[in-house]
Amino acid sequence: MTDENAGGNGTARSTPPPLPQQALDPRRNVVRQDLAALSLRDRVAAPRYAPGIVRQVIRPAVPLRREPNAKLGLETEALYGELVRVYDEADGWAWVQLERDRYVGYLPSATLTGEIVPMTHRVKALGTFIYPAPDIKTPPLLHLPLNAEVCVAEWDDRFCRLKRGGFVITRHLTERDRFERDFVDIAERLIGSPYLWGGRTRIGIDCSGLVQVSLEAAGIAAPRDTDMQATELGTAIPVPGDLEGLKRGDLIFWPGHVGIMSDGVMLVHANAHHMAVAAETLPEAAERIARQSAPITTIRRLAASPDRGA
Repeated sequence: MTDENAGGNGTARSTPPPLPQQALDPRRNVVRQDLAALSLRDRVAAPRYAPGIVRQVIRPAVPLRREPNAKLGLETEALYGELVRVYDEADGWAWVQLERDRYVGYLPSATLTGEIVPMTHRVKALGTFIYPAPDIKTPPLLHLPLNAEVCVAEWDDRFCRLKRGGFVITRHLTERDRFERDFVDIAERLIGSPYLWGGRTRIGIDCSGLVQVSLEAAGIAAPRDTDMQATELGTAIPVPGDLEGLKRGDLIFWPGHVGIMSDGVMLVHANAHHMAVAAETLPEAAERIARQSAPITTIRRLAASPDRGA
């Protein structure tokens, strides 16, 4: 993903680095020169294979990196409560595959636990806190982002007590299998959030992260990167020359960039021009991006796209 006006300083997420005998995308397949997932034995030749061990994320939003190097930028983020499968560990790093979207990379081993707790609820607010006591005046222990998952041990009108300890504001949670009706509402609520390459929270988010997080809150699974989303989400519709006839929820793609239509005119997207999630007219954004890089490449319409008569 090369977000709008990113300055050309980063490697496009849509063009992963080549690996030996690369027939599989290393972003979503557990394969290195020295190791591959046991499930890939029939597809990839490797010196050794590993079945992987399930672990759970116990930190709010953990950067997943392409290499075990904290100085590298993040590829995406794993959120509190997520399950990952660990295939290798060395020098404080775990090589993992996220169960949510199959993304592969490195997480600090200290952010994971082998004590798996079945999650019952997820955060529906843009963010919330875990408090040590059912009192908002106590210093919070952790900040949890939208879509983080928790296990509720005791439900009350004001606070929920978590099985792993701590308390969360009840109104900030919802049952794990209850979802928002309109994913565009989620994207619009994130307007003003700062832009962060690889981010997936209100603290920082990128263009494809905005799409993925918003759809996830609505119960719609989405891949992580723009090139994946441009081919796997919804159905392609013609790009109108006058940019008319679009609907709320249509996804607009450029090379390495994506935005969400909030109606027939306005586009919501996380971008490096505004360095934030911003709303602007599609013609305005399309003209600027075309000058800087390329015109719109495709438009995808989801089967359940919300339509308010735009």
